[in-house]
Amino acid sequence: MKKDIEFHPVTGVKLAIAREENNGQIAWNVYIINLNLIELKTLMVTSKGYGEIEGEVKKTSTLRHLIEELGPQSIAKVEPIDPNLFVLNNEFWVSYFILDQIFDKKFVFVTGSMDEENITFIPEIGLEGVLHA
Repeated sequence: MKKDIEFHPVTGVKLAIAREENNGQIAWNVYIINLNLIELKTLMVTSKGYGEIEGEVKKTSTLRHLIEELGPQSIAKVEPIDPNLFVLNNEFWVSYFILDQIFDKKFVFVTGSMDEENITFIPEIGLEGVLHA
């Protein structure tokens, strides 16, 4: 059972939503960044959006992604994200193993996180976006 599993605090792992330009088109993607000096194994990233739009409760489907390995000080693209979802809270649960220990953290990009005034250059991925630590 989950209550019997000891979860350790997450350090050195960040999530970013960043934009890329390809052939004049802007695409937004979610990235996971491993700043640790050790490899992460069996990363599970679960994403969903929720909130209100014009007074109506909305929620997206839950997506699940498996990344088998993420090397030390490296990044991985998790999923594309539609900018129309930025009006919602976008939640990402990240779980992974280091050696035989499990780590787990929830990252939430709240409504308004992706407003233009919050977008900065993210050196780890070389793109502009919003970084969540």
